[in-house]
Amino acid sequence: MPEAFRWLGVADWTEFAWICVGLGGQLLFSARFLAQWIASERARRSVMPVVFWWFSIFGGLTLLAYAIWRRDPVFILGQSLGVVIYSRNLWLIHAEKRRVDAP
Repeated sequence: MPEAFRWLGVADWTEFAWICVGLGGQLLFSARFLAQWIASERARRSVMPVVFWWFSIFGGLTLLAYAIWRRDPVFILGQSLGVVIYSRNLWLIHAEKRRVDAP
């Protein structure tokens, strides 16, 4: 492992790759707040856009994979529950859209 990566506390390339997965998941998860803020500013009221839930689910799944690799039961439980909640919100949004679009 190159010396430049030692500050990350990684011993090999596999561990470095998983650190990148974890950081990528955190970036996806954090992007949802940016999306929500932009949508709310444009609407001049608090808005929860659908993309918020997509960022939540993809960020949550990526972080869950990282937590499983780290074997962190607290992190695994937290992300697992979050993914269920994000999925349910997307399901409810989809069901409402179907009702509105129905003839």
